[in-house]
Amino acid sequence: MESATNGMASNLSAAILNQDDPETVRDGAPAYLLMLDSFVRESPDDAVMLSAAAELYAAYGVVFVEDEQRAHRLTTRARWYGERSLCASNASACGIESLSFNDFNNVLAQLDGKNAASLYTFSLVWIAYIKVHSSDWGAMAKLPRIEAALSRIRALNPNYQAVEVEHFLGILKTIRPPALGGDFDAGKAHYERALELSGGRDLSINVDYARYYARTLYDRELHDRLLNGVLSAEPVQDGYTLFNILAQREAQELLDAADDYF
Repeated sequence: MESATNGMASNLSAAILNQDDPETVRDGAPAYLLMLDSFVRESPDDAVMLSAAAELYAAYGVVFVEDEQRAHRLTTRARWYGERSLCASNASACGIESLSFNDFNNVLAQLDGKNAASLYTFSLVWIAYIKVHSSDWGAMAKLPRIEAALSRIRALNPNYQAVEVEHFLGILKTIRPPALGGDFDAGKAHYERALELSGGRDLSINVDYARYYARTLYDRELHDRLLNGVLSAEPVQDGYTLFNILAQREAQELLDAADDYF
């Protein structure tokens, strides 16, 4: 039963990522969130199932929910599932979210390659939580921990979700302006590496590169080049279709507002 439900969760994730109609996902995903809740209730220590639930809750809360209170609840649940997944993957990581920064890093050092998947989920859901709580300095203070977790994934398995890890590191380096700790040279290198690794198939990288890097530095030429490239690209790509179509919508919105911004 556990194998079957894990397989269903994996297939569900693939089906969502390859869906070319975001409204279908927006309308249909809540039923699957409840289904994943039931699977977790049946297997509360299954790291794979906990990760699947965490990532779907995070994505839905960030992408499809506009109401702040709902987005808060959904990303909080995502964070909770992500923390439980990492704990189920390696008992030494239980309670890692409440540790001091030094102790957090000490726990990261105890993880091995078998824990990379759960550590990736842990990082992803925290990024989702921070995006929803960008005005909360308590949440923003967690950025160095998430950066450390992503760097640990690269050390454990450089090939695991390499595009996404580089993409997220780019966001973390540029989500704050340089005066508040952003490292835009490092961020640019991460975005460029993510683009190289993806072969241009993941259009959301370009959008975040334009939003967090080009806009903050008021680089209109780079901003428009990145976003126009998104609009002219083929969005249907295995594993990226849903977010590519959403990226094209965001790219158009950013371009439409560019004259006012710049």
